[in-house]
Amino acid sequence: MSEMQDYKSSLSDVSSRKFETFSYLPPMSADDIRKQVEYIVSRGWNPAVEHTEPENAASYFWYMWKLPMFGETSVDRILAEAEACHKAHPNNHVRLVGYDNFKQSKGAEMVVFRGKM
Repeated sequence: MSEMQDYKSSLSDVSSRKFETFSYLPPMSADDIRKQVEYIVSRGWNPAVEHTEPENAASYFWYMWKLPMFGETSVDRILAEAEACHKAHPNNHVRLVGYDNFKQSKGAEMVVFRGKM
């Protein structure tokens, strides 16, 4: 059996914190993020953009950037909103969410921009 790696993460060290599954992987490229947005759209999920300060990212509540983009199918528009949120709040983490109407829950959630630590 192989040994598992311990991810050093603590509340006192803001830069060490992990958020969602993708944060344990190397940073996603712009193409990787685009593929995730394409997946959200292909599932018929409603995309939304949220943001928060790095020190509050472990909280359950993030600020919503505008309203969810109900029915939006343009990957470019969704990415543009995430970018606009990042430009408006450059020190905050920005995440993309895909809301699943049928299961009434989040189908996907990932940090696409990390704020300054």
